[in-house]
Amino acid sequence: MSGPNYSFVSEFILIGFSAFPRLQTMFFLLFLLMYLFTLLGNLFIMATIWSERSLHTPMYLFLCALSISEILYTFAIIPRMLADLLSTLRTIAFLACASQMFFSFTFGFTHSFLLTVMGYDRYVAICHPLRYNVLMSPRGCACLVAWSWVGGSFMGTVVTTAIFNLTFCGPNEIHHFACHVPPLLKLACGENVLVVARGVGIVCITALLGCFLLILLSYAFIVAAILKIPSAEGRHKAFSTCASHLTVVIVHYGFASVIYLKPKGPKSLEGDTLMGITYTVLTPFLSPIIFSLRNKELKNAMKKAFLSKLYPEII
Repeated sequence: MSGPNYSFVSEFILIGFSAFPRLQTMFFLLFLLMYLFTLLGNLFIMATIWSERSLHTPMYLFLCALSISEILYTFAIIPRMLADLLSTLRTIAFLACASQMFFSFTFGFTHSFLLTVMGYDRYVAICHPLRYNVLMSPRGCACLVAWSWVGGSFMGTVVTTAIFNLTFCGPNEIHHFACHVPPLLKLACGENVLVVARGVGIVCITALLGCFLLILLSYAFIVAAILKIPSAEGRHKAFSTCASHLTVVIVHYGFASVIYLKPKGPKSLEGDTLMGITYTVLTPFLSPIIFSLRNKELKNAMKKAFLSKLYPEII
């Protein structure tokens, strides 16, 4: 990211919310509240797991790592977005734009890899319960989390390097509220833009589909194992341990499929901005709610760890 790039464009202008001039104050208040809730919800989950020894298991270790990746992902995008909603000058420096793309892709793909690891954890717990402590040893879990972060960093590096090695020779208005790949590709010039666009698209879609297919495979074995359980209570108990993870996977990949796999057609600035909000603000907002409400063990631990200290009569 040096040399000729800087001689053409040294900064970009983010115009994603310029299509909603009268709604920007309302958007600011709404997104600020959702962002604060996302931070507090994930911190609450992490504090509960840390304080309750009964939750010191691989499943909740992965959930803690997932909360960290979610906090960092939203921190890479939302504070800048909130500042732009209150500002008339929405310029972002070339390096700042590259950094935002790197961190958003790194933490976003780390999130996907961790969801895949959590699916594998549920597969081992239900399909191979007697070997669970061996297959999901502390060292093995630490390696799975570490490789998820390595994989996310690799994806962030590959995508950011490919995009910002292109030549940007003007105009410099990004039709989005963040440094997103498709609107940046529209600003690039040169013969290799189409090749880079296809390469980045193939890499990202392959990684996302690979994770999704591995999760589907895990749940295919899980469903087969659950159906073999003779009692209805046993089947319900086994499935309840997967409910929160499965719900988050559906939300995460549901929104991702709308963004990345939608058919090509006429696009509007308003539509792209609103669709971008779904995976930047809405999905991280829903995740801690789902895990808190759908995971009975975590919900009871939260009551025990915090609410009982404030309101003893609740417990």
